[in-house]
Amino acid sequence: MLTREQVRLSKRLSLVLRHRPETAGLTLDANGWVPVADLLAALRISRAELDVVVEHNDKSRFAVRTGADGVERIRANQGHSRRVQVDLDLPPAQPPAVLFHGTPRANLGAIRREGLRPRGRQHVHLSPDVASALAVGQRRTADVVVLAVEAGAMAAAGHVFHRSQNGVWLTAAVPPGSLREHSE
Repeated sequence: MLTREQVRLSKRLSLVLRHRPETAGLTLDANGWVPVADLLAALRISRAELDVVVEHNDKSRFAVRTGADGVERIRANQGHSRRVQVDLDLPPAQPPAVLFHGTPRANLGAIRREGLRPRGRQHVHLSPDVASALAVGQRRTADVVVLAVEAGAMAAAGHVFHRSQNGVWLTAAVPPGSLREHSE
């Protein structure tokens, strides 16, 4: 479990690596990566502070890798704003028959009319299980509905899915006809 200060750092990392890298004077490469050394200097944090947040983040939001050039880089696994165009370089993947999406009940009318759209993000995020979808939906309110997404049928109809490093499924949109309320 992260401390309050570590949660603040995680949110700051999300802001910089997903939405507004320029606020820290950083530029993400085409795939969303930035050198770890540049991030540490820009945020004035230690490597140990960064490592704790990356390792213990409850949603595994960040990935660290060493490139062929020997430079260690970090990026957000998904969730980038439309204004931060990155290619996560994830291959298309065959989704399970059903995926899930948790959302505040207040959004249900619009979702029934329009389906799931990425809104300000690059992709719609889907969970592999009900518990994960419920946790995502409850970030803002306790009055949440979990939607079952007919992902297998969508894929068969030509919709493309990707699976991020932390297991979140991504797609461009989910039409209303591919959604139903999940009931246990």
